[in-house]
Amino acid sequence: MTRYVLTGIDGSPQSEAAALWAAVEAARRGCALRLLHAWPWLDTGDEDPSRPGDLRPRALEALRVIGDRIRHDHPGLAVEATVISDDPVDGLIAAAKGLDLLVLGSRGFGGFTGLLVGSVGLAVAAGTPVPTVLVRSGQAPAHRPAAGGATREVLVGLDGREPGDAVVEFAVAEAELRGCRLRVVHGWDLVPTWSYGGLMPPQVNLVEQEATEAALISPVLTALRSRHPDVDIVEDIRLGGGARALLDASGHADLVVVGRRERRHHLGPRLGPVAHAVLHHCSAPVVVVPHP
Repeated sequence: MTRYVLTGIDGSPQSEAAALWAAVEAARRGCALRLLHAWPWLDTGDEDPSRPGDLRPRALEALRVIGDRIRHDHPGLAVEATVISDDPVDGLIAAAKGLDLLVLGSRGFGGFTGLLVGSVGLAVAAGTPVPTVLVRSGQAPAHRPAAGGATREVLVGLDGREPGDAVVEFAVAEAELRGCRLRVVHGWDLVPTWSYGGLMPPQVNLVEQEATEAALISPVLTALRSRHPDVDIVEDIRLGGGARALLDASGHADLVVVGRRERRHHLGPRLGPVAHAVLHHCSAPVVVVPHP
């Protein structure tokens, strides 16, 4: 059975960057690459003047151009192109089922320049059943060496009180594929106390609390090193909370891995606060891994 990496194409520079990144990942994994363009008004078969005409020819041409470039750069890679008449979020989520990886371009809209992920990327990352990577336009493909001779790393966030085994295993597999270090980042924060005068600064011995936090993740790291003795695994415990810890540590990362609990909210699937913040503000590619 053929394995696939899927990437969404909409003709933007961001989707082109995602397709080039996805091609490297597909070749690394020994998978085929599927290029998908989804839009509800591609070929409606009606004459409603309020809707645009059939956009299928333009979509097919955009797929052909990027497909030809990828085939030139990766002559042994199988590349397929598909156009579907569907909502982009629904179409991508449905098409991703059973595949290895989904890769999307990441862009934000509006006046908030720090928010780097648009609504489609957020909705797909919150609802897709497979690991989903958000790639910025201009980010280096994953096979290039790190700048300035820095050690290449995969980063993964680990909550010692509620660890996600599937997330950590995905991250260590990515480090193995890339032949680089795995940095396991655990961010913790001070919890203020309440008194009659209001909120009070926490009365915590920072050295002792950091040792407590290290003890929380130690069993996970010990088991991980035992299962993957060939991977250099380092722990990174930082004060400031999970999202801030990952963002501060991500300067030279090939990939940042965060988890998403597959818990249904009454408003639909949702990203957790750490994943949401990292997706919006991280400069490295971010992969969201769904887990129980």
